[in-house]
Amino acid sequence: MANNNNNRVLVPQAREGLNRFKMESAQEVGVTLKDGYNGDLTSRQAGSVGGQMVKKMVESYERNL
Repeated sequence: MANNNNNRVLVPQAREGLNRFKMESAQEVGVTLKDGYNGDLTSRQAGSVGGQMVKKMVESYERNL
């Protein structure tokens, strides 16, 4: 199977900030992430981290309206 990873950062300088944001969001929902590959997470855990990230982004956007 070919690796079709489309999760590339358009601004390379933003990579560290995105990783820090992901780690903070994971900690807030009680999911332990390690640096690098986290393929051992359940779908529920991964979804809760992504959901928390979206929630924080929406809150930030609404504050800045």
